[in-house]
Amino acid sequence: MPRLRITEIFHSLQGESASVGWRTAFVRLTGCPLRCGYCDTAYAFSGGDWRDIDEILASVAGFDVRYVTVTGGEPLAQPDCLALLGALCDAGYRVSLETSGALDVADVDPRVIKVMDLKTPGSGEVGRNRYDNVGHLGAHDQVKFVIADRADYDWSREQLARWDLPSRCDVLFSPVAGVMDPAQLADWILDDRLDVRFQLQLHKILWGNEPGR
Repeated sequence: MPRLRITEIFHSLQGESASVGWRTAFVRLTGCPLRCGYCDTAYAFSGGDWRDIDEILASVAGFDVRYVTVTGGEPLAQPDCLALLGALCDAGYRVSLETSGALDVADVDPRVIKVMDLKTPGSGEVGRNRYDNVGHLGAHDQVKFVIADRADYDWSREQLARWDLPSRCDVLFSPVAGVMDPAQLADWILDDRLDVRFQLQLHKILWGNEPGR
């Protein structure tokens, strides 16, 4: 049976994306090939415990939720993540995948909601974007830009037009916590009348950077 290295499985409120606020089971996989400058989950880069899919499903079932988010790290860095996503869908959950967009998403189960970053210049990892992934985004997916400054905002706005992203899926603009003034980002979006969803990270407002939240 496939096994995955797991940093944590926990129960919280979804802090971002279109399902913000819903009780959600989070499955955080260990490992990530990227090193974004604003990363808030560096504790998931290494360590973790090996668990088979049945063990993971049993842990998730204990939370009595409808929503499950598979996150990281970078979940797709572990090939057996694809099997886990399918198993969660088969179990009847509404499943989302938080992925950097640096790895191929073509084989992700079509039932899964892909919440995919396009890495901005301020992340330090803009060169890792796989733009062919945009072609694998459907109407129920979401693409996210994490914005640190005006340069990131202008770059993100260019990507909206380049890939006609609002016609493909929901687009999320998020300020880098503690770096980008959220009100300033909101003003830019309003001034330019962008067809995007502004979002703050609810879990950080409630609990800060506490792991397992």
